[in-house]
Amino acid sequence: MLTVGAMDHVIDCQTETPNTFPQTLHVRAHTLRADVAASDGGTDAAPGPHDYFDAALAACKALTATWYARKQSIPLERVETRVERDDREERNGKYVLKVRVAFHGPLTDEQRAKLYAVVGKCPIHKLMTTTEVIVETAPLGEGF
Repeated sequence: MLTVGAMDHVIDCQTETPNTFPQTLHVRAHTLRADVAASDGGTDAAPGPHDYFDAALAACKALTATWYARKQSIPLERVETRVERDDREERNGKYVLKVRVAFHGPLTDEQRAKLYAVVGKCPIHKLMTTTEVIVETAPLGEGF
């Protein structure tokens, strides 16, 4: 599977304009933006944090399938994922993500079955469902 290192990943985030919601994030050489929906006081100029959380799962499943297919010489040409969020019960500790996956290419039923099995074990899926995640928050510069 895809692997990540220990403490070698840093994401920096800062407010774009004082007294507004939009944020600029820097991940390695990449620049991303985040905002909140207009209904929450933002401008909806970029995906929100929940969108990025859900998108991480969609991307991980697609990338894991592609990685596995290449490693196993499976003729996978393209992957599509769709994540549907049901966050109605989030405040009660229940956040439901329904994931649909489509594999494209001249695949046998056996190859498709293997791909479906492997995407069910992608690192982000496992992180979201089986890993204790510890978040430590402190003033910038202290403990970092």
